[in-house]
Amino acid sequence: MTLDMTHIGKVAVLMGGTSAEREISLQSGKAVLAALKNRGVDAHGIDVNKNIVRDLGNDNYQAVFVVLHGRGGEDGTIQGLLEFLGLPYTGSGVMASSIAMDKLKTKQIWLAMGLPTPEFYIINSEEDCEKAIATLGLPIIVKPDLEGSSIGMSKVEFKDELIPAWQRAKHYGNTVIAERWIEGNEYTAAILGDEVLPLIKLKTTHKFYDYDAKYDATDTEYICPCGLPEASEAAFAELARKAFDAVNASAWGRVDFIVDQHNQPWLIEINTVPGMTSHSLVPIAAKQAGLTFDDLVIRILSMATCVNCGEK
Repeated sequence: MTLDMTHIGKVAVLMGGTSAEREISLQSGKAVLAALKNRGVDAHGIDVNKNIVRDLGNDNYQAVFVVLHGRGGEDGTIQGLLEFLGLPYTGSGVMASSIAMDKLKTKQIWLAMGLPTPEFYIINSEEDCEKAIATLGLPIIVKPDLEGSSIGMSKVEFKDELIPAWQRAKHYGNTVIAERWIEGNEYTAAILGDEVLPLIKLKTTHKFYDYDAKYDATDTEYICPCGLPEASEAAFAELARKAFDAVNASAWGRVDFIVDQHNQPWLIEINTVPGMTSHSLVPIAAKQAGLTFDDLVIRILSMATCVNCGEK
């Protein structure tokens, strides 16, 4: 079932939650809430906690705008609850959300489909650290499997940096991935419905596009139009679409990739609930495509769906 925007009623904006990305989610949620209210939508913000079932069930909501980042909001958990409650919600469904949040599963699907993504090694122990270097060489990027916003990630350039990097990533979950470092330019492709929005090139003075570069640094550059030749941008946009569709993602999201010195793109990850803050990438791409922030939010809400709404 797709949301009927001609009869849109009360809308819950889910934000906050308990993940490591809570503060960013609160910023995103407040921005989305303001945009909906600007357009006359009867929207209400909910900082998600253990009372979420009661909060949603007692207030006669007709739809939900999900702006929860990270675990508990972007991993299929809240999507499953909303399906059970029969409430149309924004973004990808349960399975796609769960897969896209899992970097390892996403990479395995991409590899099975012949899509380019950097070689990787799973680190479960200090002994695996040695094997990762033997397999991938240096430098490498070490990351927790189930976190976003570059939380817990480290670039490892020297052997003695790997165990501390693994321990840092392990703090955010048991599965840690070491990935071959790709030297090149980083881009992101925002997906909105059937459209791939103009690509954005990211430039940072940091070792990589880390949490601080994303949310705090004032010198991070977001270049849109990205400066690529038209044919290259079209080809990379098509690859991003294939990567997005590979995990059955839908409605809106973002695909991040790096292009090396040989013009070879390497897929990095998918975000099914991207940030919606002043630093966020999807609003920047939407603006280049002629959409205001309010336009973007309404477009996302208009695609809210629910598989089980007919059984409510």
